[in-house]
Amino acid sequence: MKFKVMTTIFALLLVAGVVALTLSLSSGAASVSASSERNGELHVTKECSHYNGNAGEYCTFTSSNLKEIVLGARVYHDQAAGIPAGLLDSNIVLDAGNGSWAVGRCTINAGNVLGTVGVCTFSNGTGQFAGFQARVDVSTSDTNFINYNWDGTYGFSPELEREK
Repeated sequence: MKFKVMTTIFALLLVAGVVALTLSLSSGAASVSASSERNGELHVTKECSHYNGNAGEYCTFTSSNLKEIVLGARVYHDQAAGIPAGLLDSNIVLDAGNGSWAVGRCTINAGNVLGTVGVCTFSNGTGQFAGFQARVDVSTSDTNFINYNWDGTYGFSPELEREK
């Protein structure tokens, strides 16, 4: 009888250990998956003294809370301002150097307007911007219309491998 009780206790402890180990491993896998999905708030400033509304001109980033958007990175506008009238509606390339760039589109009020003036979206990229997606509001409080803010959200697709 004593042997049967000991065997039952041992079996219960073994089952409890297996259940605890399984739960531990499955919760660990979930935390690894969750940590590989990077997303959050995006806040950058750029100065546009080299941008006069022509295709191929650029603005330079002067601050960023996202390590991939380094200071000095540039955003190039593929189309000229004014088509349609009063707007800049252009494909863009955010170039952070070393083969890391992201593609997107901006639609901005090209007139002298303060406050929120437009929106930019990004859909993908290369290097450190592989899997990059973002949506930002473009605004300015600069009456010289040179300094602009991008405020919005960003994310990286977890399944795409990025260069470190």
